[in-house]
Amino acid sequence: MKRPAGNLYSIYAMVLAVFMFAMMDTVMKLLTARYPAIQVAALRSLTSLPLVAVYVGLKVGYGDIFRIRWPLHLLRAVLGIAMLTFFAFGIRKLSLAEAYSIFFIAPAIITALSVWFLKEKVGIARWIAIAVGLLGVLVVLRPTGAGFLTIGGLAILGAAAMYAVSAITVRLLARTDRNEHMVFWLMVMVAIGASALAAPGWVAMRMADAPLLAGLALTGFVGQLAITEAFAQGEASKVAPFEYTALAWAVGLDWLLWQTLPDSYTLVGAAIIIGSGLYLIRHEKVHVESDHP
Repeated sequence: MKRPAGNLYSIYAMVLAVFMFAMMDTVMKLLTARYPAIQVAALRSLTSLPLVAVYVGLKVGYGDIFRIRWPLHLLRAVLGIAMLTFFAFGIRKLSLAEAYSIFFIAPAIITALSVWFLKEKVGIARWIAIAVGLLGVLVVLRPTGAGFLTIGGLAILGAAAMYAVSAITVRLLARTDRNEHMVFWLMVMVAIGASALAAPGWVAMRMADAPLLAGLALTGFVGQLAITEAFAQGEASKVAPFEYTALAWAVGLDWLLWQTLPDSYTLVGAAIIIGSGLYLIRHEKVHVESDHP
């Protein structure tokens, strides 16, 4: 089959990545019903690590694997552990559609943080878009304030903030380190760190959950490869908007597995957040993908 020309190939890769990550998050949600959130965060990296190790070995080898900026990699690992734990905890409390809607605020947070950490200039129109995106989050979390105080909603918001800081770290690392090394060390460090934190309260794995663990490994690995390919081969401003197709997958999976549909607040809030995100993506010069939760 002939590869589609231009950005079309990258768009296909992005849609595949989003689908894989939606399936991965579904598996994580199923696992959080039986295991602690920090343990699920550890399993996310432990299961994908062997596949990532083989991929990195075949693609770039391990000759200069230790020539990295260790402080930034360690910082990114800490952020990754926190992000995965918060996200795993949040999706145990919320539907996937609600969780994704809140998490979509990440591009706005990345743009805001780029002013301080990357010294980028952000005009008034983009600050307005950021404010509008935050307003959308408040709508998803419920205008009454009741939703805002739910620990699940706050956990997802925290995960989005950790993701945003991690993305800034990726931009700094991308100036000197290989993408493959960034993915490899993130998986290694998160696997070690999250496992150590989860060890005291580790719940023995059930054999019946082996298919879920296999699914977690495969979907996380394929999703990471697909999103990397999407941004490597296509224009970020054309490809990144398709990340928002995650909401469609989330709604479908919520209905199939848990017979729930998003309410009007979630849909309106998601529309506001996505609208502001699309504006910011269109005006971003560089879109750096970070490790998806």
